[in-house]
Amino acid sequence: MDKKSEIHFLDGPHSRWEELKFAISVLFEFIKGFRQLHYTGPCIAIFGSARFPSTHPYYEKTRLLAQQIARLGFTIMTGGGPGIMEAANKGAWEVGGRSLGCNIVLPHEQAHNQYLDRWVNINHFFVRKTLLIKYSYAFIVMPGGFGTLDEFFEALTLIQTKKINNFPVIIMCKDFHDKLIAHVDLMLASGTINKADLDLCFYTDSIEEVIQVLREKCITKYALKAKTPNPAWWFFERKNKKY
Repeated sequence: MDKKSEIHFLDGPHSRWEELKFAISVLFEFIKGFRQLHYTGPCIAIFGSARFPSTHPYYEKTRLLAQQIARLGFTIMTGGGPGIMEAANKGAWEVGGRSLGCNIVLPHEQAHNQYLDRWVNINHFFVRKTLLIKYSYAFIVMPGGFGTLDEFFEALTLIQTKKINNFPVIIMCKDFHDKLIAHVDLMLASGTINKADLDLCFYTDSIEEVIQVLREKCITKYALKAKTPNPAWWFFERKNKKY
């Protein structure tokens, strides 16, 4: 899709025909995502910056975390790009786990990383966020920028307003997020959130604590188990060794 089409769409009202064409293009984006991700098994979404190199401690911590999550039988799902996303996908790939990416198509293209078993390229951030949330039973927030916070607060808002189930939202690396934690406390003191909302997030630096939360709040609570895919031949789907 021409990137100017989205800018044009968001520039106020247009003809009904133009609005319809854009809506149809979004529908096809969703269908493409549904087809690619339908047989993924229970996923854990890991959010984080594309800008951390492989030598950074946050990259390494993400890789080790993803290894342990994959060993539980979960599929690791990320935005599919470099940095923290690559680290998460790499961790799953290293232990033979399932690794997915919802890659966003940008003007300066973000290429998908090499550790993905399957990925889908998406033009619109709102479609991408919907897909990341739709297939995930927990959300892990690693250090990142605006996009990471956007994904974090999207998931958190949907849980708070009961649009999705009360899945765990885990914030890793408290040193990086200390100002964010302080701001949440400020919102509570200002009355813009309730005390019960504090329980929607879990803050930790421990991989072992993350695994324990996933065992209790995902596997046990929702009786999760890995799915065995049954592709539908009439949709031209083919068997994949991991899906």
